[in-house]
Amino acid sequence: MSAPAGVRPVITAWSAVSPYGIGAGTLVEGVRAHRTTIAPVDTGRWNVPATRAHLVPGFETREVLGKKGTRSMDRVTGLAVSAVGSLLEQSDGTRAAGTGERAGLVLATTTGSAASMMDFTRSSLEGARPYDVDPAVMPNAVMNCAAGQCAIWYGIKGPNTTLAGGRAAGLLALNYATRLLSSGRADTVLCAAAEEFSPARYWLEKHSRGAEAPEIALGEGAAVLLVQPLETVTPERPALAEILAVRSRVATGKDVRPALERCVRDALESAGVTPDEVWAAGGSDAPGRLGHLEREVLGELFGPKALETVPAVGRLGDTSAASGSFQLAQALAVAAHDPASAGRVAVVTSADRDGSLACAVLRLAAS
Repeated sequence: MSAPAGVRPVITAWSAVSPYGIGAGTLVEGVRAHRTTIAPVDTGRWNVPATRAHLVPGFETREVLGKKGTRSMDRVTGLAVSAVGSLLEQSDGTRAAGTGERAGLVLATTTGSAASMMDFTRSSLEGARPYDVDPAVMPNAVMNCAAGQCAIWYGIKGPNTTLAGGRAAGLLALNYATRLLSSGRADTVLCAAAEEFSPARYWLEKHSRGAEAPEIALGEGAAVLLVQPLETVTPERPALAEILAVRSRVATGKDVRPALERCVRDALESAGVTPDEVWAAGGSDAPGRLGHLEREVLGELFGPKALETVPAVGRLGDTSAASGSFQLAQALAVAAHDPASAGRVAVVTSADRDGSLACAVLRLAAS
């Protein structure tokens, strides 16, 4: 569902840690230049047979965040904390709006850190006793570790939620953020998503993808949006886009295509938008048939030009749970430098192999 009448949720700031680098500026530059992000993988360090991936260049948690409080921090937590920090450090009053008692955080994920979960479980099996494990590492094995660390690091004291939804998680988190605002639970919400590259994730993807899914290189990163009611927007931090609607469905097999089309049409109807108002439309680039279905549905509804306006999120690799948030960030990055986007609409969809489908409709700022 979208926010009830009377509450108009808007995005007022965003940032990212992506295969282009750390911060919104690197993503804007990379997207506008259509720069590739795939690079060789140090197979010795990562212990995977893959030779190429879309990694955040040079990202080491302790080097980026410092040594204090990061000794046992895993990669997905480091990415999330870095992305939230890069947004809050923007010099437009974002920190004041995004922290404190009335600020919430919603983090989208697949499972948290698969590497931490597997490593912790393995240590309990390999030790002399099952409880011979490193207690400092145990929090990493909990799915909401990254969201909790973001709150602790930056003083985000409102509702703190982790949503596990695979590729659809970013858009589901956006919907959850609007519900927190509409229910009065928070005045602002940091809506984030994170996914790490790790040997555990590599092997899980390799063995769980269907036979028809191609060998798509994995990507990683985190993106975060600052969401707040339109009436609280200030001239120093104007609205970048209004969240008109978020809709979701669940379907598998032959029901996916009609369900996705109904999901998009329902979102458009709820938003009061017609297809000719759509400036850009993009799918989540799911591997294999699912990604093709997304492009077919969006192409038939909005035409090929809308699909080409914003670079495909697949240029960042398979970023799974972070893909929806990266799609939104890329749309905002392109819109900021495209006068034709003013007052127009962006449509973003996600489709997960487990059956979750989602669609978000945004109206971009008029100027």
